Amino acid sequence: MTLQQLYVALLVGAVVLLVSIAATRAATRVGLPSLLLFLGVGVLLGEDVLGFEFADTQVAQNLGTAALAVILVEGGLTTTWSEVRAAVAPAGVLASVGVGVSTVVTAAGGHLLLGLGWQQALLLGAILSSTDAAAVFSILRVVPLPRRVGGLLEAESGFNDAPSVILVLLFSASPFRPDALDLVGSLLYELAAGAAIGIALGWLGAAALRRVALPASGLYPIAIFGLGVLAFAAAGAAGASGFLAAYVSAVVLANAGLPHRAATRSFAEGIGWLAQIGLFVLLGLLVTPHRLPHDVVPAVVIGLVLLLLARPLSVLASLTPFRFPVREQLFVSWAGLRGAVPIVLATFPIVRGVPHSDRLLTIVFVLVVVYTLVQGPSLPAVARRLGLAPREVTREILVESAPLDVLDAELLTTTVPGTSRLNAVSILELRLPEPSVVTLIIRDGRTFVPTPDTQLRTGDEVLVVTTRLARDRTERRLRAVSRRGPLAHWFGEFGAPD
Repeated sequence: MTLQQLYVALLVGAVVLLVSIAATRAATRVGLPSLLLFLGVGVLLGEDVLGFEFADTQVAQNLGTAALAVILVEGGLTTTWSEVRAAVAPAGVLASVGVGVSTVVTAAGGHLLLGLGWQQALLLGAILSSTDAAAVFSILRVVPLPRRVGGLLEAESGFNDAPSVILVLLFSASPFRPDALDLVGSLLYELAAGAAIGIALGWLGAAALRRVALPASGLYPIAIFGLGVLAFAAAGAAGASGFLAAYVSAVVLANAGLPHRAATRSFAEGIGWLAQIGLFVLLGLLVTPHRLPHDVVPAVVIGLVLLLLARPLSVLASLTPFRFPVREQLFVSWAGLRGAVPIVLATFPIVRGVPHSDRLLTIVFVLVVVYTLVQGPSLPAVARRLGLAPREVTREILVESAPLDVLDAELLTTTVPGTSRLNAVSILELRLPEPSVVTLIIRDGRTFVPTPDTQLRTGDEVLVVTTRLARDRTERRLRAVSRRGPLAHWFGEFGAPD
């Protein structure tokens, strides 16, 4: 690739990225998962419209797998353990027993109604057995669900990718000779080993980050995210489930009390969105639109089997022992949205040379698009109909996290070193330039709001909110007091950078 070609590639990539980001606002306003618009961008770029040809299934599988790992790490880093703890057991059963039930029922429908061979039918059932976190939560953000239901859907979407991937790989074997004992043994090993590796690396990573002071705060989010990717790769290299390891390790790290958690969440969300956009656009490129109409009817038929039989039966078998009310089971059944994961999984049998597997990709693509259009916008109404969400919009005040740059403000942080004259200086004596203010002090692991009489101590982490215009003067004042004390100006010290 020449330098000029690199410029063109970056130009096209940046335009696609910005258009996709702008499209998310439109998708949110109409209640659709953003994946549909991202897929649409990929289709528009493809050979039937703008003429960009892409048919390398192996590359799509590799990049798709990496993107799914990133999305799962992001999902784990934004998961609050207290909100999903009670749902872990039922979610685990739904992601294992439920996946098995859904696979078998969908496969039977594909064999009896579409005339698929048993290998293709089982592959289709396994491919469609996994719900998609990105698709589910783009809708559920605007639906105020009970904590148990929301936590269940969140945990399930993080857990069920792993069993689905294992089943797809096993059913893609050639020659096709499924053995129940080998199947169960492989599932148990990969899931148990993946979970163990995820927990171990998450715990060890958290312990290391507590003891290592990194030179810049921006390195903490990168290190934490890197540990999640490490868990994915390590588990995969050990023949275990990398997807489960990535999600579990990220959950452990997110809830380990590490510093800069807000920055880590923001970083993870940004990387997750980038992975989603790239993944969906890539999958849109992979599909040839003029072939899709031939598989619309089969996709609708197998979608009805999945929606009306396979998913409800899997939910019934998994959640009844946990005494979930019928209305909650009905909503969980309807909220099992499919997204990028089934489309990526549909590339696995193509790469492995399974006969007639190209058709599975088009069926899955059409099914994801059609049923996302049907299910997505209907979820708020279904939740209200089942009494799981209020019929009227809440009258409570709206509290949001506003980016500081929108307010033309900046957050400064400094730690009082042992040799600093800031020790024993009160907040009032700092005399920071207007409108700067010390908002929080972290002392010995305890966070509190200071008063004007609060005196700083060695080791305090001090958080200061200031404006962009006052930032330089605030930094100079802090440096001046640190060097010469509250009367620094009397000694000609004005905090110029060294």
